[in-house]
Amino acid sequence: MKHSLISSVVLIALCSAPLFSHSLAAQETSLEPVVDAANKINSAAKSSQLTVEKIADSTQERIQQYKQITRQIQGLEVYTQQLQKQINAQAAEKDELNASIDEVSVVERQITPLMLRMIESLDKFVQLDVPFLPEERAERVATLRELMDRADVDVSEKFRRVMEAFQIEADYGRNIEAYNGEMTVAGQLQDVEFLRMGRTVLLYKTRDGSSMGVWNQQQREWQPLDASYASNVQEAIRVARKQLAPDLLMLPVFTSTSSTGE
Repeated sequence: MKHSLISSVVLIALCSAPLFSHSLAAQETSLEPVVDAANKINSAAKSSQLTVEKIADSTQERIQQYKQITRQIQGLEVYTQQLQKQINAQAAEKDELNASIDEVSVVERQITPLMLRMIESLDKFVQLDVPFLPEERAERVATLRELMDRADVDVSEKFRRVMEAFQIEADYGRNIEAYNGEMTVAGQLQDVEFLRMGRTVLLYKTRDGSSMGVWNQQQREWQPLDASYASNVQEAIRVARKQLAPDLLMLPVFTSTSSTGE
């Protein structure tokens, strides 16, 4: 009886095995769509994650570009402000230059007549002055007259040349000079040595020393000079030519109260 029961159980088990296998196969078949759906969801999730990562990277890159552009804009704003200051300064300088140009035009119209009067005064002064270097000084005045008529020379250069001529004339009164020239002596044109000490003394000596004369500015004529002055005159000429150290010299000087003095 017991053996028969065991056999029944085995028989039931054997009989139920095909049923279980059939049920498992049916269950696997029913789960395939779910697994496929899960795989699709996982694939979609992975793709979405990659998309999110790309968007995040792109967003970060855009943020860095934005920050960089912002810094560039700030730098350009500062640069623009500095340029505006320079433009304002240049505009102010332009206004000053325009005002200066207008003033220069006024000054130019006023200074040209002044220079003409100065040249005229210089010409008269040279004519009335002690007659040393007459050709050179007269030529200087003539050159200034020609210069004033030239249109290719600036007014500033003309004024400089006029002032230079006045300075040269002023220097004549503070120095000593010896130079060679010609003079009519005893009715004959002879080579002579002139000696000028400022505008106080102007005298001449022939080459052989046989004749000497001194200019009398009060009477505006040459007067003979005594032979006793020969050594002093020669020494003074050597001093003027820087051949001898300066020393005390005895030379004739004309004054307004006396005809001749020393």
